[in-house]
Amino acid sequence: MKKQTGLTIVKDFARPDEALVKQFEGVAVANLDDVMNRISSVNEHLNPVNESPLLGTAFTVKVPAGDNLMFHVAMDLAKPGDVIVIDAGGDTHRSIFGELMVTYCRMRGIKGIVVDGSVRDVDAMRKLEDFAIYARGITPDGPYKNGPGEVNTPVVVGGQVVFPGDIVLGDADGVLFIRPEEAPELLEKVHVIENNEKKILETMAREGTYIRSWVQPKLDTYDIDYIDYADYTK
Repeated sequence: MKKQTGLTIVKDFARPDEALVKQFEGVAVANLDDVMNRISSVNEHLNPVNESPLLGTAFTVKVPAGDNLMFHVAMDLAKPGDVIVIDAGGDTHRSIFGELMVTYCRMRGIKGIVVDGSVRDVDAMRKLEDFAIYARGITPDGPYKNGPGEVNTPVVVGGQVVFPGDIVLGDADGVLFIRPEEAPELLEKVHVIENNEKKILETMAREGTYIRSWVQPKLDTYDIDYIDYADYTK
């Protein structure tokens, strides 16, 4: 079948096992980003609109700046458990969606929306506790509905490449996209970090100290002058 750049709708795709996705429940985005070499989260310009946690499967959409035609297509094709991830090119001049579209997505069992663009009706969105929304901006100006666009092709959101079927994890710190084939190894690594942080906090509470054995060896790599304050101010 012929594929046209900018005019492609992939109706369905293989999703990761639900049990695998669920294993990321409660995992901190910051910890997971650490084990993904600290370069894997969306950039700081995409922020949560509410406090709802985000976990699901990426259903990707690519739209022109300020246009949401293909998002309307996506809402009818996405399945329960999906997270709609919209590449709007980072343009913030027009909102891509508002309360009506969010309400419909919630009714269909969609878990949330991540948009590299703007939203509106934020007062209503902020009250939601079961539907996460991340966006680059806020504006009351509504979208055009002309297209073109793509559904379920690779997109770029917040500086990260996203494929349909990626696992989407979000919290107050930001959002990550996880390739399903990498998920088991990442889970093992992040649990090591979680256990280590738990031990550090327990030591702090018990002994009142934060042990960091790596600090002095790092300082020893420099030629540092250790002097008293009185000498420094002379």
